[in-house]
Amino acid sequence: MQQWLAKAGKVVVLLGGTSAEREISLLSGNAVVGALRNVGVDVMAIDAGRDLVERLLAVRPDRVFIMLHGRGGEDGTVQGLLESMGIPYTGSNVLGSALSMDKIRSKLIWQQLQVPVADFAMLRPDTPWQQVIDTLGKVVVKPVSEGSSIGMSIAGNAAQLEAAFNLAAGYDSRVMAERYIDGKEFTVTLLAGRVLPAIQLGTDHEFYDYNAKYVAQDTRYQCPVDLPAGQLQALNDIALCAFEALGCEGWGRVDVMQNRAGEFFVLEANTVPGMTSHSLVPMSARQAGLSFEQLVMKILFAKESPEAKN
Repeated sequence: MQQWLAKAGKVVVLLGGTSAEREISLLSGNAVVGALRNVGVDVMAIDAGRDLVERLLAVRPDRVFIMLHGRGGEDGTVQGLLESMGIPYTGSNVLGSALSMDKIRSKLIWQQLQVPVADFAMLRPDTPWQQVIDTLGKVVVKPVSEGSSIGMSIAGNAAQLEAAFNLAAGYDSRVMAERYIDGKEFTVTLLAGRVLPAIQLGTDHEFYDYNAKYVAQDTRYQCPVDLPAGQLQALNDIALCAFEALGCEGWGRVDVMQNRAGEFFVLEANTVPGMTSHSLVPMSARQAGLSFEQLVMKILFAKESPEAKN
């Protein structure tokens, strides 16, 4: 790690922002700031508001660690700003970020590349609700461009579907329904081209919702996962393929379901995953033998040198 300290220069961690995930971003960002400070990096935090450009010009960082979740930070917007300012930054570029944030376009790309995804449909105020249920059965309804399970719910009939649409529409102008998969949920962390140990998620909630992710103390995590070697390899391969298909790079996380027949289905890719005490990437990194400080430093240089991958 010492060889990276001199190269790090002045680092700004972008956190907070204005998205629905602001509070989680603050927690994640402050954890990253603390870790960088612990290893001797010259680091400061900037809460990304309307004065972001002016603040970046005033500080003139050598690199930026993006810890903005959701819109404005994970959708290619801030990545484009940093590109135009010539400031190196962590994580995926503009295209990879934008595609990953858009659950519809990412799934369309995965379908073309034969990455398995659950059947889905777009929803609108005039959607024939019963027809969607007849076609897809029980569904998970999601805002197309939100994270952390915000605005998500499950519908098993037409009335529930309409109510779920109205909830999701409060967060996004585009809403989708995805066939509900009854089975196991996994998440796979990608770091500098390396697949870290997968985690299996367990919750008594109807699904792995916002509360299960960040609040509940009874959410269950299994790492390493209890899968036969062949299935584990398939899970890792599918996650890596899904990540790279969208042009993602540096670091991120891919969420995958496995149905009762053993088939895997990619849910979504996350290009700025959480780094809180409840977060999954640090958990996976620990299983791989990385401390939180080591993880943060590897993320900081993941796109810049093969040495960061070792």
